[in-house]
This record gives sequence, C-alpha cells and structure tokens, in this order.
Amino acid sequence: MTISFRDSADDVVPSHLGGFFVGWPTGPTPETHLRLLHASDRVVIAIDESLGVVVGFATALTDGVLAAFISFVEVLPSHQGRGIGRGLIQRLLDSMRDLYMVDVTCDADLQPFYRMAGMKPATGMILRRYDAQAGVS
Repeated sequence: MTISFRDSADDVVPSHLGGFFVGWPTGPTPETHLRLLHASDRVVIAIDESLGVVVGFATALTDGVLAAFISFVEVLPSHQGRGIGRGLIQRLLDSMRDLYMVDVTCDADLQPFYRMAGMKPATGMILRRYDAQAGVS
C-alpha cells in the first residue's frame, strides 16, 4: 500500500470519497463532502495509490493572519492505525506554522492524538445542529 498526501482536492471526484463520517446518523453525501473539501481554506488528503481513493483528509478554516480552526481529521476505518492521521495533521499544521493560534474541538478520547502533534487541552463551547448534519444544499 502506497499512501500519498496532497494539499488540494482538485483531482478528487465524489466516487473517491466513500466511507467517511462513520457513526454519524446522517453524514454528508460524497458530493457534499467534495464541496466541503473545496470550501476549506486548508486541505490535506491522503490517497491510497493502489486503490485510487481518498483514505483520509484534514481541513482547516483560517483568517490567514493569526488564527485557524481545524474542522476535520478523518481516516477510513480500514486504514486507521497506519500513521495516516499523523501525516495529515502534521502536514496541515505545517501549512499554518506562522499562525499564532490553531484550535480544534474534539472528544476527550482524541486528545492524545492531538497532543502527539504538539497541541494542548483547553476548554471551549460548541453548538451542534444535528438536523443539518448531512450538509446544506
């Protein structure tokens, strides 16, 4: 298995994006997922070259001056435990190395993953609108 990383989703089509958003009652369609990738300020994708599909992705929103927010880091269940997530987060953080703050909101069980990347636990607030979980048209 050869994994390559890219900082663009320009060559990605919806058929490359199946199997993400595991555990979501109503996840985005592959078409909405592709829109999400194109609308993000920063994106890193991991491609399994032998399959020709995206097996992981990371996105961030940023003002490009001081701040950024990591919105997603996901790896397909079939490819987890192989360092792909670590590669995604490191490349994403490297693309924002000049920014003062980079934040992420995550569940407690994911904090060790982000701590490995040099991040520290913090408190925050969230709002979730589960009726919009599949994405806005």
